[in-house]
Amino acid sequence: MARDTTDNTPLENYDQLVHALSDGCKPKDEWRIGTEHEKFAYYRSDFSPVPYEGDRGIKALLEGMQAKTGWEPIVDAGNIIGLVAHDGMGAISLEPGGQFELSGAPLETIHETCRESNKHLRQVQEVADELGMGFLGLGGSPKWTFAETPQMPKSRYDIMRAYMPKVGTQGLDMMHRTCTIQVNLDFGSEDDMRRKMQVSTKLQAVASALFANSPFTDGKPNGLLSWRSDIWRDTDNQRAGLHEFVLEPDFGFAKYVDWALSCPMYFISRDGVYRDCTHITFQQFLDGALEGEVPNEGDWQNHISTLFPDVRLKKFIEMRGADGGPWRRICALPAFWVGLLYDDAALDEAEALCADLDYDAVRAMREAVPAKGLAAPAGKRTVLDVAKDAMAIAHRGLNARNRLNQSGVNETHFLGPLDEVVALKETQAERLLKQFRSNWDSDIDHIFEEYGY
Repeated sequence: MARDTTDNTPLENYDQLVHALSDGCKPKDEWRIGTEHEKFAYYRSDFSPVPYEGDRGIKALLEGMQAKTGWEPIVDAGNIIGLVAHDGMGAISLEPGGQFELSGAPLETIHETCRESNKHLRQVQEVADELGMGFLGLGGSPKWTFAETPQMPKSRYDIMRAYMPKVGTQGLDMMHRTCTIQVNLDFGSEDDMRRKMQVSTKLQAVASALFANSPFTDGKPNGLLSWRSDIWRDTDNQRAGLHEFVLEPDFGFAKYVDWALSCPMYFISRDGVYRDCTHITFQQFLDGALEGEVPNEGDWQNHISTLFPDVRLKKFIEMRGADGGPWRRICALPAFWVGLLYDDAALDEAEALCADLDYDAVRAMREAVPAKGLAAPAGKRTVLDVAKDAMAIAHRGLNARNRLNQSGVNETHFLGPLDEVVALKETQAERLLKQFRSNWDSDIDHIFEEYGY
């Protein structure tokens, strides 16, 4: 989840809200790639979760990372809850259950993104080894019950924990027991934003199937391939999930603002103190519902950062459909979406690929993917059929970009893990289930031994 923003500029008119999005428009040569990934921390000795406190807790891990990176600490009520690079280009943060997240810098190529991720994982492993910790890249916590999962001391999360059970059945699991990989991408104009938002909204369930990697809960199979995707089906449906207005022909910055205004808030922050605002929408806040409080730019930025649609719009576009995974998949997600969206011809092809997927078809696909994965229907086709075509387009898009590393290799090789999924017609979740039922002898601890890092 995003770092909270402080900007005390008063909100005086509607245009400021729209400009907070439209100011993201950039010429193509300034488009960047920002990749985020989360991972579960555990103790290698017994595969138990890592609490915040203690000599070998998450706090100690953050302090060790601070010493190694020199990044500035982020402090909430006296507790270190994250780190930020001195130039603001990158941050480490904590999810509610202790999931450890890197929010990467906006970079020009996927080669740079992969080097950034590798550097982070190397650093965090060095610190974690001294603390007896390991990390697991997976979409959902495979072993620990909700009661066994630690809770991080972060003020905004206290507000969310109280609110989530009021608006859905799976919000607390979303907060504490899921991990994701996300990529943030740029747009050049309102029309370019519209096309990218609509293509990626239609294909987000395809990405969810390609990255399905959360088939276990409480130590046993949960009957799903992507438990994480299923959780998002009933978390907080007013602010999360699939929204039909995004697919309308006249979708633009103002329509997104109008929807965001209608959503309940989580909080405002004043002098480091968080005030619960879940009882009002942002529109009501603007209309004076909080006596003595003047809405400001920071409040708006924080609000749109706490909306959870499948594809989120800020000054960039966030792809939110993928389960967490091992390090190769951290690089595969930006490769998939950059290949589809950053080359003009590829975007044209991607748009044509999903042209016949209307809102009802996209919703049906989204509902079916958690259990059926690649076999889920996608209009008159299957998700696997669409995934094959999408992967071919992504390859062409990355070839056209022709961004080479020092060895003269372009970015297409980062699609390798997804090429395997399509070729074998089998998700990572299905492979894990086969292992669980055969050589693991139904013992979930093997997942830490074989997939931890």
